[in-house]
Amino acid sequence: MPHTFRVLTALGAATLIATAWTAPVQAASVQAASASIASASTAPASTASTSSVPARAGTDGASVVAPKRGKCHASSLDPATTRPDPHCTPGAVNPGVTQADVRTTVCKAGYTKKIRPPASYTSALKRRQIVEYGYRDTRPSAYEEDHFIPLSLGGAPRDPKNLWPERGASPNPKDAVEFKLYKALCAGQITLAAAQHAITTDWTTAGRIVP
Repeated sequence: MPHTFRVLTALGAATLIATAWTAPVQAASVQAASASIASASTAPASTASTSSVPARAGTDGASVVAPKRGKCHASSLDPATTRPDPHCTPGAVNPGVTQADVRTTVCKAGYTKKIRPPASYTSALKRRQIVEYGYRDTRPSAYEEDHFIPLSLGGAPRDPKNLWPERGASPNPKDAVEFKLYKALCAGQITLAAAQHAITTDWTTAGRIVP
C-alpha cells in the first residue's frame, strides 16, 4: 500500500504540473481568437462591396445619366410667348446648310422631310426634357418637341441644344413666324444668318426683320 500510494501521489503531481503548463497556453489561444474576431468586426468593408455601379452605356456608347429635374426654365407656359432656356436650348445650326446653297437645301421641296429625325428619337428626348424643364404637367401630348431654329431655316435636326418641349400643340404661333421667315429667305429678302439670329434672339419679334 505505501508503494501504491507513492505511485498515485506521483501521478497526481504530474497531472497538476501538466495542467499548470497547458492552462496559460489555452488562455493565450482564446485571447488571440477573441482579438481576431474583434478585429474582423471593426475592419472597414471591402472596397469591392462599396464601389459605385458603373453607368449603363446607351446604344451609342455614351453613359446614360438620369435627367436633373428643373435645371431648365421656359420663359412662360403661354404658347404665344414661351421661349426655351438659353442655357439649355441656345439653338444649333446644321453645318450642311449655308447661304450659298439655300436653293438646293431648305428652299427645295421635301428637304426638311428628308432630314427630320424619327419620332422615336424626338419622343424619347421630349420625355427627358420635360423633366429637365421642371414642367408640372408631364404629359408628352401637352408639348411639341420643337426645333428652336427650325429645319426650314437651317436648324440642326438632332442636336438636343436645338430641341425643346414647347408648350402647346402644333401648329402654334411660333410656326407662323417661322414660315414667314422661310418665305422671305427663299424670296431673297433676308439672309439665312439674319433669320437664325432673329429666332434665337426672340422669335416673338423675329418677323419684324422681313421688309
